Amino acid sequence: MSIPSAVTLLLGLLTPTRAERGLSQSTENVILLVGAVAVAGAVIALVLNYVQTALVLNPW
Repeated sequence: MSIPSAVTLLLGLLTPTRAERGLSQSTENVILLVGAVAVAGAVIALVLNYVQTALVLNPW
């Protein structure tokens, strides 16, 4: 075995391998966007429900 290949083998054994698991960045962005839209929709629904129940309409 030559010295460059031995060094390459040694470096390959010493460097940690990357375990690339998980979602891509665009997928994560879509999930965050859907979550934000869901939270905003829930807040709007709660405020709308509160305003409709608290609003007193006086028919004249």
